[in-house]
Amino acid sequence: MKKSFWKKAVAVIAAAGLTTFALAGCSGPGASSSASSAATSSEDNVIRVGASPTPHAEILGAISDELSEQGYTLDIVEYNDYVLPNTALQDGEIDANYFQHITYLNDFNKENGTDLVSVAEVHFEPFGIYSEKIANLSELADGATVAVPNDTTNEARALLLLEQEGLITLNPDAGLSATVVDIVENPKNLQIQEVEAAQLPRILPDVEIACINGNYALEAGLKVSDAIAVESDTSEAAQAYVNVLAVKAGNEDDAKTKALVDALLSPTVQQFIADTFDGAVVTVF
Repeated sequence: MKKSFWKKAVAVIAAAGLTTFALAGCSGPGASSSASSAATSSEDNVIRVGASPTPHAEILGAISDELSEQGYTLDIVEYNDYVLPNTALQDGEIDANYFQHITYLNDFNKENGTDLVSVAEVHFEPFGIYSEKIANLSELADGATVAVPNDTTNEARALLLLEQEGLITLNPDAGLSATVVDIVENPKNLQIQEVEAAQLPRILPDVEIACINGNYALEAGLKVSDAIAVESDTSEAAQAYVNVLAVKAGNEDDAKTKALVDALLSPTVQQFIADTFDGAVVTVF
């Protein structure tokens, strides 16, 4: 009796195991493949773009519906610095980024060995000189402290603006690579303080004047009309510092890239920028 019972029990367990294995063999891979296919399809419709909060992310938000009509979901990933959006793009974490000007992009590639390219020139943000202590540059005292960005391209831009306003004279060979060592004339003995670009609005109360990037000025609630001097839109800087949409080299003709470029270089964006930024952002297309 006992031997017969155990033989039957083992047979039942073995049969159940075979049935389970068979079911797993039929349904497991099929379900996994279907889920993977669905995930891949979903990913193909998502365009991830790295952007600074202002104005880039806001501008991208204006084209979300247009991209949706084309079957794409726009995922805007916001960054608060000038490095991570490029490393994320190089590493394939995002499909594109829109936060920087062309000169910074070119310098970043040289310094970091990245392979990122511009696919669209979208806008220019006039660099401004701001102050909480004076209303006109003629009031600037001898020995006054002037804050400028400490990264190479934006420091040159700030110095060129100071030169535009007659405050300093730069070595003419320095161009867009100018640093404080290229100042050849400084009649007011200005003390140039190099500061991380994002921090410039925060230290504005502590200096006489600060040369601030357009996006950081916007984030701090500063308007172009608040500036006591602004880059000329016909200056070398206007061309050298045009803000671009960038992708990793090799993705220039990707369907996502083309859809993004078409949406950004559109009348919708021109109108949005004109209505929203009061001259602090100027389209170049």
